[in-house]
Amino acid sequence: MDITLIRHAEPQWVLGGLNVDNPPLTSRGHDQAQLLAKFLADEHFDEVLVSPLVRTQQTAAPLLEMLNHELVIEPWLEEIRNPIWHGTPEERAEEAYRAVRQQAARERWKGLEGGEPVNNFVERIHLGCSLFLQERGIERKEHELPVWETNDRFDPDVRIALVAHAGTNSVVMCHLLGLLTTPWEWERFVIGHATVSRIRSITLGDGITFGLTSLSDDEHLPNDMRTY
Repeated sequence: MDITLIRHAEPQWVLGGLNVDNPPLTSRGHDQAQLLAKFLADEHFDEVLVSPLVRTQQTAAPLLEMLNHELVIEPWLEEIRNPIWHGTPEERAEEAYRAVRQQAARERWKGLEGGEPVNNFVERIHLGCSLFLQERGIERKEHELPVWETNDRFDPDVRIALVAHAGTNSVVMCHLLGLLTTPWEWERFVIGHATVSRIRSITLGDGITFGLTSLSDDEHLPNDMRTY
C-alpha cells in the first residue's frame, strides 16, 4: 500500500489586513496547485481523498482534472479548528500564536483559546485514520511495536492520495509510523505548501508496518514558489 500525503497550496489567511477563516488559495497558491498536478499527472491513484476545507479542494481541483477523478471529501482530514477570527485584525491571530509558542510544553495541548484543543485534534485524526485503515483491511495489532494485521480486504498494491494539511498529515504519519505525537507537530514536521510526502507498507512475518519514503518533496516547485 502506498499513501501519498499532499499538503494544500498557499492560502490567503489575511486579506486587507483582516483574518480570513477557511481561506481560498492565493494567486501563487493556484500556481503551486497547477505545478503539483503536473508533477503527479502521470501517476496512478486508486483513490484521491480530500479534506473538506476550501484550500484543499482548490489544491486538489487541477490534480483531479488531470487524473480524471471525481472530488471525494473525507471529513476526518480537516485541519485543527482555529478560533473564529474572520474579519478581525491580523494582529489578533499573530498575538494568539505568539502566546502559544511561549507556553510550557504540556500547556500547548490546550491549543489556541477558543479553538480545538490539540489533544482533541490528535484523537480525531487517530480515530479517522484507524477507521480509514479498517475499511481497507488493516487494523493495529496488540503489540508494543507499530505492527498491523490485514484481512482479505487489504490490497498491498493500492495507491491512495490524501490532500490535507500540515497538522493532519503530520499526525497521520505519527499514527502510521508509531511515533509519539506532540502538540507542536506543525513545527516538528516542516511541510511546505503543495508538497508531497509518501508512506509505504512493509511486509513483516506477522503483519505489516509502514515506512516514510519521502517528506515534503518540493522539487516540482521553483525556489520562489516554495512557501510554508
